[in-house]
Amino acid sequence: MIISTSRPYFAPFPGFFYQANRCDIFVILDTVQFPRRTTWISRNRFKNDQGTLWMTIPVWKKGLGLQRIDDIRICHEGRPTQKFLASLKQAYARAPYLSDHLQFAETVFSTGYDRLIDFNMAIIDHLVLNLGVDTEVRRLSELNIKTGGDHLLIELCRFFSASTYLAPAAAGKHLDAGLFENAGIELCYVKIPSWVYPQLWGDFIPDLSAFDLLFNCGPKAREIMFSD
Repeated sequence: MIISTSRPYFAPFPGFFYQANRCDIFVILDTVQFPRRTTWISRNRFKNDQGTLWMTIPVWKKGLGLQRIDDIRICHEGRPTQKFLASLKQAYARAPYLSDHLQFAETVFSTGYDRLIDFNMAIIDHLVLNLGVDTEVRRLSELNIKTGGDHLLIELCRFFSASTYLAPAAAGKHLDAGLFENAGIELCYVKIPSWVYPQLWGDFIPDLSAFDLLFNCGPKAREIMFSD
């Protein structure tokens, strides 16, 4: 049994789903602290005729102190998600597979989710389904595990009777390998490939939201990501 984890990023890049596809259970860390700094949990990159198109979901933070990710609420003042939907439709109007996901996009950006976690998970669930990732996805908030840091990852492995924890290669310098060894859990790393695929609007930009891959490549997206 292989476990891996990630924070619930907004419309994640393809590497998020590549990592998920390499494990048996993928745990979304929705109860950890929401970062004070700029974070991929509330923003990501798309592409339009000007190049990189940034979308940042505004959230309520002022005066609220430290918050868990699953406590973060979306600020709907100015109807930002409706504006993002309009920008997305304009940017990808010529994408061959936009129509396959347009109804979902119109629904998710128009629903008016209160909590960021629910908004992000609706998007993640859609991308998991359409990229053909068959890994079981669980939320940490469902599991009643209270510890943190590397000990949290150990407890997750124990909870699911997993023998292996799979981490992104970039996380290696932050993990205590000895802690995993002492717990009898194998610590492995996944290196995220660098994919190139047909894109609109000039020179290729890597590591955009997985929506860019799906809008441009449709059913071929899974073959592009998992052909190795």
